Amino acid sequence: MKVAVIDYGSGNLASASRALATAAERAGIAAEVVITADPEMVAKADRIVLPGQGAFADCMGGLDAVDGLRPAIESAVAGGAPFLGICVGMQLMAERGLEFGTTPGLGWIGGEISRMAAPGLRLPQMGWNELDFEPGSHPLLDGLERGDHAYFVHSFALAEGAAEECLATTDYGGPVVAMVASGNRAGTQFHPEKSQATGLRILGNFLGWSP
Repeated sequence: MKVAVIDYGSGNLASASRALATAAERAGIAAEVVITADPEMVAKADRIVLPGQGAFADCMGGLDAVDGLRPAIESAVAGGAPFLGICVGMQLMAERGLEFGTTPGLGWIGGEISRMAAPGLRLPQMGWNELDFEPGSHPLLDGLERGDHAYFVHSFALAEGAAEECLATTDYGGPVVAMVASGNRAGTQFHPEKSQATGLRILGNFLGWSP
């Protein structure tokens, strides 16, 4: 199995790739994890991971700036390759982002990325928080329990999304979408590569996922 971690100038690429390799080893999956911006390599990948840090507009601009990269991702995913977006990588799956103006997203899930309300709380949300989900509701959640913790760093989150695409939420002044999935495309608002056992389990589930 070849796993492409997309290099477009944003995200914890080394940390994400190391976590994926560790998750594969623990799950007994033979996986070659490659950090790449090469459209041809992305097109041939069995699975695609899109990390992301910073502002929505900057990340989308960085993705579009690499010639042929976005079409390669879209073609591979349309052809059935499982996709995982991490943090802003998940946010880019939405219809649009509202950070520094309105920027169109990939349009793979409903809703838009807007600044969190978080009344009485500091932004960004930074640190560990509990996940709330229906156990057994999706293969990416296998082996997890409601209340397991994940590591978040963000000030913007998915709003007006489709309920059927939301796998898990967390609470930060109200419910915040923490995981999404639609077909063979999934995303985590938190950083699985920083979420220790919970994150490694999710990454292992992703590597074994057959949507």
